Amino acid sequence: MRILITSGPTRQYLDPVRYLTNASSGRMGSALAEACVVAGHEVVVVSGPVEVTYPAAATVVPVISTEEMLEACLNEFPNCDGLIGAAAPCDYRPIRIAPHKLAKTGGELKLHLVETPDVVALCGAIKEHQWIVAFALETQDQRMHALQKLERKSADLIVLNGPGAIHATQTDIEIIDRRGEILAALSGSKRTVAEGILRVVHQRLVCCP
Repeated sequence: MRILITSGPTRQYLDPVRYLTNASSGRMGSALAEACVVAGHEVVVVSGPVEVTYPAAATVVPVISTEEMLEACLNEFPNCDGLIGAAAPCDYRPIRIAPHKLAKTGGELKLHLVETPDVVALCGAIKEHQWIVAFALETQDQRMHALQKLERKSADLIVLNGPGAIHATQTDIEIIDRRGEILAALSGSKRTVAEGILRVVHQRLVCCP
């Protein structure tokens, strides 16, 4: 089975040196890639800028912006059996990127931002035989928002976590299906949790599609 994994943050530049991003470390994407490789799968990782390493057996496609992540995923996804969207792409970008470093003026700096494309949702829009596992990091009404994202992204399962997972070595997650059923509640190191996520994928999406 060939699995596409998105991992890490993306960057949306304001000028040549400043950018919008988040604190995603890529640790979960790395742990998922390792679990998939150990299970015998072919793995393609589309990764934003991270300091973590990925398994040598995985094919890694490095990207910077959300738009680059989307382009890479749309290129790879048709040739994959499934997608695990563990990345945290930046949701907004400036309408205009300044050609030179923005200098201080002593006054306010107003940024005009627009939404970036939803990478997993756009892959979901073209899926045929493939399955999709999305991630949702929520701070309020977590399960409701996760289910809304699951539907919007045409995902089969969604992994719900909170802000404590960002740049952490440990995490707590719930795996929810399209009916709203919690299939698993996992906690521990990201490696342990990644192995648990893959077990659920095998049980629900691979063995019994």
